[in-house]
Amino acid sequence: MEPVPRPEVYDAYWRFAARRHEIFLKRFEGDPEPWGKDQILRRYKFCNTYRAADRVSQYMIREVIYGEGVADLAPEDIFLRIVLFRLFSKEATWDALEEATGGVRRDTLDVSALGDLLEDMRTRGPIYTAAFILAAPTSFGHKAKHRNHLALVADMFRKGGLGAAVGHAQSLDDVFEALIAYPMIGPFLGYQIAIDLNYSDQLDFDENEFTMPGPGALRGIEKVFLDTAGRSPQELIMGMVDCQDEEFARLDLEFNGLFDRPLKAIDCQGLFCETDKYSRAAFPQLKSNRVRIKQEFVPSSSRLELFFPPKWEINQKVAMAESERPKVVESDDGLSARRSRSVQMELEDSAYPVGPGALYQERSEVELLGGTLRRVAG
Repeated sequence: MEPVPRPEVYDAYWRFAARRHEIFLKRFEGDPEPWGKDQILRRYKFCNTYRAADRVSQYMIREVIYGEGVADLAPEDIFLRIVLFRLFSKEATWDALEEATGGVRRDTLDVSALGDLLEDMRTRGPIYTAAFILAAPTSFGHKAKHRNHLALVADMFRKGGLGAAVGHAQSLDDVFEALIAYPMIGPFLGYQIAIDLNYSDQLDFDENEFTMPGPGALRGIEKVFLDTAGRSPQELIMGMVDCQDEEFARLDLEFNGLFDRPLKAIDCQGLFCETDKYSRAAFPQLKSNRVRIKQEFVPSSSRLELFFPPKWEINQKVAMAESERPKVVESDDGLSARRSRSVQMELEDSAYPVGPGALYQERSEVELLGGTLRRVAG
């Protein structure tokens, strides 16, 4: 018996994937608004079709993993940077940590001093992203969440810790298991961090080897399918990966991927989450514990350049596409102006909300790092 889709929502999953990616490309190319005719996509904020193209992921790839001087660090230091960044997922917080340490790595991770720094920062505003809703664990005996997270990262990167476990990993699943063995890291956060670690040059596992749905994806699966025929959420996600070409063709949707990179399991998992959000406006009769889309879309004038893990071999295609964008010219008053009217793209935050009781609680929250050290110590 095969899973039975809810036709209108199943088709909306694929249309959303194609249309949201079309908007992303139009913004990247500098096209002026409006970007497409879908009124829901024009009104509300949604994640990109590809997880690696979202703003926070782009910042992490470009600055945290492949920033200046990072390539000279030991694998464990790179993994530490990835884990610590993902726990907060906030650029301003990372910038402050980098400045205070002269470069985040194992020998600069002074948890007491950095804890004081973040304590001061949070009196002036949030130090965590709103995208991940993390619990406030006390696993390491601190009242403040950020101090427990710093202590967790220090514990993870002790000698023979996460780095060694990831160094012996033979699959993405192994990396995930190494992460969730730590307190404060639940299955969904562990999966997200495993994907982050796999962006580095130290790991090179197929993203389709393993997936772990978040709460939003589970809600999306319930809306997309009338009957799952006993298939697990992971199996349903992998099924979407396998049939993507057929479904885009069936619906006559133009979809050439991320510079020819097809959807991977992490992307199809995220698309279930976004389909759940989209359905709140498109199919309000489908009830769940989330009834509205919280954020409306606000275009940004900031221009971000795209950069992906070099091993994907798509940065050259990105550069070619960038060279074809409208040029920036200097106006008489010295301000940069576009040759054509357009609003520059903003790569949006990857948002995977996690509500009470969902996936993070059993392991308190952060549990990260691992990394299949190709140049491992220990």
